[in-house]
Amino acid sequence: MSKIAALSLLLCITLLSPFVGTVALNLNDILHSGTLSHQIFFELRLPRMLLAFMAGATLALSGLLFQTLFRNALMTPYTLGISSGAILGAGIGMKLGLGSLFLGIGAVSLFGFLGALLTVLLLLYLSRYLHHDRGNSLLLLGIALSFFYTAALMILYFVSSAMETQTLLRFTMGSLATIGYTIPLLISSTAILLLSVLHVKRYELHLFALSEEQARLKGIDSERLRLQLLLVASLSIGVLVSLTGPIGFVGLIVPHIVRTLYQKNISRLILPTFVLGGLFLVVCDLIARVISIGSDLPIGIITALLGGPFFIYLILNRQK
Repeated sequence: MSKIAALSLLLCITLLSPFVGTVALNLNDILHSGTLSHQIFFELRLPRMLLAFMAGATLALSGLLFQTLFRNALMTPYTLGISSGAILGAGIGMKLGLGSLFLGIGAVSLFGFLGALLTVLLLLYLSRYLHHDRGNSLLLLGIALSFFYTAALMILYFVSSAMETQTLLRFTMGSLATIGYTIPLLISSTAILLLSVLHVKRYELHLFALSEEQARLKGIDSERLRLQLLLVASLSIGVLVSLTGPIGFVGLIVPHIVRTLYQKNISRLILPTFVLGGLFLVVCDLIARVISIGSDLPIGIITALLGGPFFIYLILNRQK
């Protein structure tokens, strides 16, 4: 299947996704306000499609960036512990029984964002003390924080009630369920911000991808560039995870697919990665809704089912 045919198929599936679900829509009533079909289409399914597209675009673009900055094909947007920090923050919010809303966003999501933000700030603070091989050292710090957050999360599970544990467990599986456009527009704003920053920095990122020495010869501060881009990407991921929960493997799968399809330098992969990441997650969400059992399957399960075998393939392919 050619690149154009594959992308056309994904685009067609994306455009059809709002019309598919457990409740059949009456096409004649969609444009008539006040009807059930109109409410489902414009208040549930269109916002969910927008959320899925922008979430997938953010994850894919962050994955491409992380793999480039750390020169590691197996890096994902969650490796630095941003996701774990958001989950722990959300868990603390749930344990405290906070359910109030702020601008349409639940307090649990706000705690999740604070957890992600504190992780980013902690990594930036600790990076000041790294003088040798800062890229790999920062990666190891992120892994260490992930283990610490996981241990703290296990304590939360242990002291929580069955209902609290179930709620937190569902959060860790990821969900794209949404009502209205508040959350989709918030995710869209961070996704567009990330895309804009990478577009502005595309030339510097291209030189960095060639070699850090090449970048320095052109007058680029490699460490400053890495920290700036990591900060923007991490904050985007923090906002996303706090609102949707962790959605794994998109940031791993899509950049590799884009590199295989286009085989161009990093500066010309930014927009294709953004678009393909969005289309990919919309299709995954459609699969989750089609095979729902009583309720929609968590989107994280679908992406993990696809990403697990792909991860194994990458490891075996690297050995060759």
